[in-house]
Amino acid sequence: MTTTELHNLQNACNQLLSQQKTLLLASRNQVGNPDISYAPYHYHDFKFYIFVSDLAKHSQNLRSHPQASIMFIEPEAQASNPFARQRLSFDCRVQEISQTDLVFSKVLHAMTAEFGEIVSLLRQLPDFHLFALTPTHGQFIAGFGKAFVVDAEAQVQLPTGAP
Repeated sequence: MTTTELHNLQNACNQLLSQQKTLLLASRNQVGNPDISYAPYHYHDFKFYIFVSDLAKHSQNLRSHPQASIMFIEPEAQASNPFARQRLSFDCRVQEISQTDLVFSKVLHAMTAEFGEIVSLLRQLPDFHLFALTPTHGQFIAGFGKAFVVDAEAQVQLPTGAP
């Protein structure tokens, strides 16, 4: 793989991530079954932050099993083939962020700037909680036969044995 090809892959991965305001979130419920949903997110310091209600299945799931998988996927309307949509996925460690933590205010301020005053309204509700999803490893699918490992910082890795 040439430096130019790797650069182009990294740009495609970065573009996919930057064009999304929400992430798809898979968590495990109390009996071990999977739940999937989505959540708006804020990305900072290689962590994805989500602000979710206790009414959402994920809040309890993430507390009980502090692991999740997240995915970003190319919109169907932009994909040339529905079987080969670009996608970026990560396995993550999960941590609930306390309201007394300095990161809590910083992230919610940034989310208010990104998503508007709805965040300020949600912040006043006692059932909303901030979670940090820290990637451990991931994968970027650029198309058919184009699967690449990405590190926790969403950097595309050279395939094993590549020059």
